[in-house]
Amino acid sequence: MSTTDKIAGLKEILALDPKNAFARYGIAMELANRGEVEEALKEFDVLIEQNPDYTAAYFMSAQTLAKVARNSEAGEKLKAGIACAARTGNRHALSEMQGMLDELDQ
Repeated sequence: MSTTDKIAGLKEILALDPKNAFARYGIAMELANRGEVEEALKEFDVLIEQNPDYTAAYFMSAQTLAKVARNSEAGEKLKAGIACAARTGNRHALSEMQGMLDELDQ
């Protein structure tokens, strides 16, 4: 299945359920994998706005930003993600994001 087909399928799910976090995350990831950074970041932002406890969205958004050398924005996203992970008790995600933040700060 091509990424275009995957995105089309996920957009059909969103048309039926606009707040479907899994579908929105999938679209954002596919866009990021295709190098469509701005579009991917918009999807991550909508996902975070609708689902502020969706920890992975912060981390993947930060990784997408870091890939295009937008390190200060990536750091801000990581700090928000770390707060989310602490709030939701996701220790694993918290330590991964803290590690990435430490690398960005070097």
